[in-house]
Formats: sequence, structure tokens, C-alpha cells
Amino acid sequence: MKLLFKLQSLKFLWTLKPPNRTFHGHPRLLSSDVYSQYESVRQGKQEIPKYFNFASDVLDKWSDIEKAGKRPSNPAFWWVNGEGEEVKWSFEELGFLSRKVANVLTKECGLQKGDRLILILPRIPEWWLVKVACMRAGIVIIPGISQLSAKDILYRLQASKAACIITTDRLAPAVDSVASQCQLLKTKLMVSKGSREGWLNFTELYQNQSADHSCIKTRIQDPMMIFFTSGTTGYPKMAQHSQGSLGFRPLLSERYWLDVTPSNIIWNTADTGWILTSVASFFDPWVFGSCVFIHNLPQTDSTVILNTLCRFPIDTLIGAPTLFRMLVQNDLSKYKFMNLKYCKSGGEQLNPEVIEQWKSQTGLDIHEVYGQTEMGVISCVFGGMKIKPGSMGKAAPLYDVQIIDKNANILPPGQQGEIAIRSKPIRPLGFFSEYLDNPKKTAEVERGDFYVTGDRGIMDEEGYFQFIGRNDDIIISSGYRIGPFEVENALIEHPAVVESAVVSSPDPLRGEVVKAFVVLSPNFSSTDQKSLISDLQDHVKKTTAPYKYPRKVEFVKELPKTVTGKIKRNELRDKEWGRT
Repeated sequence: MKLLFKLQSLKFLWTLKPPNRTFHGHPRLLSSDVYSQYESVRQGKQEIPKYFNFASDVLDKWSDIEKAGKRPSNPAFWWVNGEGEEVKWSFEELGFLSRKVANVLTKECGLQKGDRLILILPRIPEWWLVKVACMRAGIVIIPGISQLSAKDILYRLQASKAACIITTDRLAPAVDSVASQCQLLKTKLMVSKGSREGWLNFTELYQNQSADHSCIKTRIQDPMMIFFTSGTTGYPKMAQHSQGSLGFRPLLSERYWLDVTPSNIIWNTADTGWILTSVASFFDPWVFGSCVFIHNLPQTDSTVILNTLCRFPIDTLIGAPTLFRMLVQNDLSKYKFMNLKYCKSGGEQLNPEVIEQWKSQTGLDIHEVYGQTEMGVISCVFGGMKIKPGSMGKAAPLYDVQIIDKNANILPPGQQGEIAIRSKPIRPLGFFSEYLDNPKKTAEVERGDFYVTGDRGIMDEEGYFQFIGRNDDIIISSGYRIGPFEVENALIEHPAVVESAVVSSPDPLRGEVVKAFVVLSPNFSSTDQKSLISDLQDHVKKTTAPYKYPRKVEFVKELPKTVTGKIKRNELRDKEWGRT
């Protein structure tokens, strides 16, 4: 007889006792009997639950804990806009409001379990309400960034076959310009104080709705979210995640990358369209009852971010590498952070020079996190772990991460290959389900018993991973293989460089050479460019192997980036090779 591990029996959501166990050096809130059950699931001796819904099985449980007075007084959700407006919700209030929204979606919009909803909102409270409401109703959420064009929206509506879209009055005209080409789009909801023909007003509807709603029963493998992946080439793919891969995964992977408790306040600055916001500003903090802090941040302004860290008791800051590169351009001695203790960077590898600058000025380490849309956190530098410059840490729980060759053979430590995660014979919980409607692409990322990330790296004797670059980012010049990150690391150490991107450029003699696109510091904007290029080239020759120096340098105002903050090197490379 099979034993099913029911989430309803997870007493850790009810017995918030003083920490009495450790795992990877982190405090635990589990009673010993539940811990044993947990370990059985982790070791594959016991099955994961058949049914699971994040809204009812996690958020509503924390609401009950609040009512029993067993959770600190921190809000569950804390939002500010920098102009005096502020929203604070407890888990109970989050539940009350999200049930009202669930009724809007099901009763007013006629949406049913399995329907797909595109959610394009900036960092405003309604984004969180809609996500929880969709989970209550079994509706599949498709997040998008507010910078999407009409063409982008059309592609997403048609590819996803979405029945509903929720956005602001700013993007409503773009939606209207393409809606006639989307026959399956039934309902348009607008978050606005005003009105627009053909649109339902989200705010008015949910405020007048009843909060009486029963959460739908969902299987752990039921689809919950679809992310359009940025990719380096071609149209974005639709990576589909389940209730288990996003909602249940953090229950098993513990505090490996996000070591938090109900007393912590976490601020992640990523855009709402990125999976990092779903992971770091929704699922993982709320599994442990922590407070999710959000600043509206209509523009990414370093002064606003630094002042916010000084004004509010945020203890954990999470952002893309660009965030920290930007912050270290300031005189950080002028700022006294109220409560900041932990800093994490993800989305792309962070330059060791930036990590050193941040540490020297703030006394705080930056813990790197490596992951992908398809499977969340793959490796990271967790709390208390030795930090190695240029390292992405060790493999996250649930994943067997290896460096493999083109034949799916595991390579020994120190040898460069492709970063891969074992996917057979058992596909780990946390993996995306598939690239929706694209079985060819789904099959292409499998090689032997592994899922291949498309990134190249090295693992050392201690199990630390170092990122080398994307497979298609590697530069081969005169037979030498050159990773762009090595050159970018050297360039960022020069005081004139704020940010850079390195790609291959055609050369009649060497086949291809290294070219650097460089964003200059304002202090060097008037410097003679010819002499500055020579200075940068000499600097790289002295900093790393001379053959890696950029034979071509172009100064640009900004670098093209994906919605997740990753540099679009493919776009720069295509320009160099005349493929645009």
C-alpha cells in the first residue's frame, strides 16, 4: 500500500517551536515525526502528496497560525511607492482579499480551472492578489513585464491561448490594437481608477465582491504558471510549471538559498515578469511565513533603493547583478542601512570586483544564486558557506548537478563542460513540466540522463560551480576558447567601466576576435576614446591571459537586456556578424 505524504499533516505550519534541528546549518521548525516524514520524501522512500494547492495548504495555514498568535507581528506583505502610500497585509487579510478576487475571476469573468490568464502589472499589490486568487480558482498565471509592446502581447496571447488579460490603463491601448486577432481572449480587466470601453474595472469589481470562496482542489502536477523564457535566439518558449515545481518545491529544498523565518523581511527588486519574483517575492518567503517587502520602483534608481534600505527594516536584499553594479557606483559610506544582513544576486553571474567593492563598503557578503526559468534555483552560495570569488556555490537540494560532455558523460572536477541536472530515471520536483506546445524543444534540452542548461561551467574538487558562459557565447579565436565573462570581469575592474558585454566579432585572420561593448562611467565620458580603448586593452592584458583582450571596443550608452536583466549578447553578436 502506497503512503501519501499529505501536506495537511505538516505540523511545522502549526508548531512554531524554537529551532531544535539543523539542516545545512539552518534552524528548523519541524517536529521530529514530521522531520522523519520529510526526509522520507526527500530520499524517495515516500511519495509526494497527490493533491496540493499553495493558497489553501500554505497561505491559509499561516493565516490560522496568525489567528492563534503564534506568528510575529510582521505583515505578510508590505508595499510602498516612495510617495507616502503604503499597504500592509497580514496573511488573514491576504486570504480575505484574494478570495474576493477569485470570485471576480470565476463569477464576473467566467474563468474555470485550467484557463490561462496573462498578468501584466508593475510592482503593485494587485499583482500578488491576482496570483493568489488564480491559485484558489485553479487558473494558470502567465506573468509579463510592463514594457511589452503590442507585438509582444499579440504573440503571448496567441501562443498561450489565454482567455483573460489583466493590465493597467497604460497598456490597455496596446492590447486593444491586437485583441481582434486573439479569438480565444474572452475578458479584459484593467487595474485603474478610470474606465475604458470593452474593459472591466478590476478595482470596482473586487471591492464589491463577496469573500466567500472555496479553494479548488488541485493535483500537485496541475499547471500553475507559464513563463515566456527570454532565450538567446528565436521566439520565447513557454515553460510550464506545476503546483509542485513552484509551490511544493521550497517545502523540500528547505532554507538552502533563502534562509528565512517568520521574522524576516525580504526585498527582491526583480520585475514581476521574471521567475525570480515568483520565487523570491512569493513562494519561498511565504512558505516560511516571512514578510515580502515591495517598492513600486517605477524606475531603478540607486538613490531610492539605498534610501529605502535605510528607512525600512529590510534584512534580506535580492536583485540582479545590474543592481549591485549600480549601487557600488555610489558612496555607500553616506548610507546607514537599518537592518540589512543578507544580500543575494541572481540571473547572471556577478563580477568578483563588484562583490569585493560591496563588501569593503558595507561589510556584507553577496551570495550568488544560479538558476533558470525552467527549474528555479540550481546552485547557490548559502549562509555560512565559504565564498569563492567567481563561484556560484554548490548544487541546490533535489538536484544532482554535474558537468558533462557532448555525449552526456560526467567530467571530472576542473574540466570545462556543460552544466546539466540529472533528470532520469526520476525527474526531480522543481523541474518545469514542458515547453508548452513544443515537444521538439522539450526533447532538445535532454541528453542521456540529463537536462542540459545550455551554460558551460567547471566544478571544482569541493563541488563549487563556476560559470563560463552560454554555449553560444563562447568565443573561439585562433583556436583559443574564450569565455566572455572572463573578459568582462577584467574590464569591470577598470574605473572607467560601469558595465560591459563581450561577444565574438568576425576577423579575416583569426576567424573571430573578442569585441567589448562598454558603458562608461560619467567621469570618463569626455576622455579621448582612442587613448581610452588602448588603456582598456592594456588593462585586460595585464589582468587576464593576454590572448583574451578585446581587439575591438565600442562605447555604448546602455546594453540590451532581457526582462530578467541578462545581457542579450546574442543581439550584439548578430549585429557584429551582420545577421540583424
